[in-house]
Amino acid sequence: MQDLAEVGMVRKRLIIEMGMGIDQHGQEPTVAAARAVRNAIAHNALPGVWEVAGLSDPNEMIVEVQIAVPYPEQVREEEVLAVLPFGRKTLTVESGGMVVQGRAIPELNDKNDEMLIAIAAVTVLIEN
Repeated sequence: MQDLAEVGMVRKRLIIEMGMGIDQHGQEPTVAAARAVRNAIAHNALPGVWEVAGLSDPNEMIVEVQIAVPYPEQVREEEVLAVLPFGRKTLTVESGGMVVQGRAIPELNDKNDEMLIAIAAVTVLIEN
């Protein structure tokens, strides 16, 4: 496979959006991470993908997601990336975010009293 630089393809960042997600009950880092990504993309539209970058298909854009969350090894990556409707998607998960003491409620399937907070950065890039 040829290096992008060899064929003259350069990646350029179009937008970076940040978000936060919380799982108050259930202690699921995947839930917190997916909510953080959803929060990051919830209030944007990307007409520049077509009007400025000239893409003809939204799946041509590159979407890089970086998540910081407690218990990163438990994150189910495909579920987090499924939040994104388009693009060539990648995910990097690292330890971070926050654990806050909440209240364990057995009826909500809590394992303990932890609330998990994740943060996300979603970067949209184009190649040209």
